[in-house]
Amino acid sequence: MPTGPRLRTGLARYTGGVVRFGLAGLAAVNGWWGAWARFWPRSFFDRFPGFGHHWTAAYPPYNEHLITDLGATFLTLAVLLALAAGLPDRRVRLVVLVGVLVFNALHLSFHLAHHEGMAGVDVWASLSALGVGAIAPAVLLVLDRLVPEPPPPVPTP
Repeated sequence: MPTGPRLRTGLARYTGGVVRFGLAGLAAVNGWWGAWARFWPRSFFDRFPGFGHHWTAAYPPYNEHLITDLGATFLTLAVLLALAAGLPDRRVRLVVLVGVLVFNALHLSFHLAHHEGMAGVDVWASLSALGVGAIAPAVLLVLDRLVPEPPPPVPTP
């Protein structure tokens, strides 16, 4: 079993992979929802999140402008999350994850106070999904701090 520096290096590599996988997962979800809302706004409004549930339709009336703007926001977050997953720069991951955390926390805070159009399992499920959306970037921020920064490149003469 590895010990000392080899164990720390292995854990750092594993944690760094978890952070990148988490960023990529968040990018995929935001991309899926964003494309749906941006390019098929009426379908998004009527059917989100799918599986027979209608969370967005619980907040009438339908407004194509607002739904397509939401889609554009999700697509923007998806691009930023994908870039953060691919770039080896902690500062990029920090900025992107803080931005996603702020958006998701504000989104959750609205729905905590306004869920009159839903009942029972839909209220619980939507608030749970929004809660995970707010917690996930916070967890990734903490995990990212556990990954040591690579040493700066040595300048060549």
